[in-house]
Amino acid sequence: MKRLRWPSWMPIDPYILLLLGTVGLAALLPARGTGADVASGASTAAIAFLFFLYGARLSTREALDGLKHWRLHVTVLACTFVVFPLLGTAARGLVPVLLTQPLYQGLLFLTLVPSTIQSSIAFTSMARGNVPAAICAGSFSSLVGIVITPLLAAALLGSSAGGFSADSLVQIVLQLLVPFVAGQLLRRWIGGFVARHKKVLGLVDRGSILLVVYTAFSEGMVQGIWHQVSPLRLAGLLAVEAVLLAVMLALTWYGSKALRFGREDRIAIQFAGSKKSLASGLPMASVLFGAHASLAVLPLMLFHQMQLMVCAVIAKRRAHDPEPGVTAPVSAAASRTAVGTGTRSG
Repeated sequence: MKRLRWPSWMPIDPYILLLLGTVGLAALLPARGTGADVASGASTAAIAFLFFLYGARLSTREALDGLKHWRLHVTVLACTFVVFPLLGTAARGLVPVLLTQPLYQGLLFLTLVPSTIQSSIAFTSMARGNVPAAICAGSFSSLVGIVITPLLAAALLGSSAGGFSADSLVQIVLQLLVPFVAGQLLRRWIGGFVARHKKVLGLVDRGSILLVVYTAFSEGMVQGIWHQVSPLRLAGLLAVEAVLLAVMLALTWYGSKALRFGREDRIAIQFAGSKKSLASGLPMASVLFGAHASLAVLPLMLFHQMQLMVCAVIAKRRAHDPEPGVTAPVSAAASRTAVGTGTRSG
């Protein structure tokens, strides 16, 4: 009897299934009363520890050394923090015809989130692109995003984000920036430990994000926020995100060609410049939006899975592009590895 498998052209990130299961748990058994207070406190601690680990893992020296390829990094940053937000702002005209205001705010927030690291590297490697550039671009985007994402959210979302205020920026500093900087400062002493226990700490990463999602969606259920989302609105959101991803993939590919980048650099730009980080975005949304975080993170969760599926297909096609001197095929195992790492740091 043959085992059922997902089609190779439709990779489903198992972690997305865990996230959906967590959402289902929050819908059936939301945290209330004292339980909600405990979950909120644990979520706050988990977010701080998560960003402490980010700081301990991220090699600032590698990110800064990569600046010698400054044109590529400026291009990726411009795509991530300029072009994406501009497209998100342009989507305001879809309210209320296609999107509700809360869903639009979540869509706009996803355009402000930094790029991924792991999945950008994995797909760039699959497509035979400039892997060192992808590593530096993803790392530098994460560094910049710690500061610029909250500032962009303050400018573009403001008080309309449902609880977003100056206090939110203070919470960003205390819960995200301070732990991140502490991790960077202590990296000299704990970096080896973090590297040796990568798998265990990776589970801590994912568990922390699941806790953040459960807390956010529990608050949304208790406050009745989810009654605002109908299947028709959800379908509209998916359609808008599909167009957004298609536009960014086209702009990064053909725009980098117009800027006279080589093939390998164009691949790195496309995968680093068109993606958004679930691992960074979920904790940020929890801090910035509070009780409204459940609707704010929904567009990001959907976009994350969509980008993995589409980029897996693109990476496979790029891998088979004719190129002098390169004949090694890309295995199916490499494809599965790339998709599996999509959420680890992305």
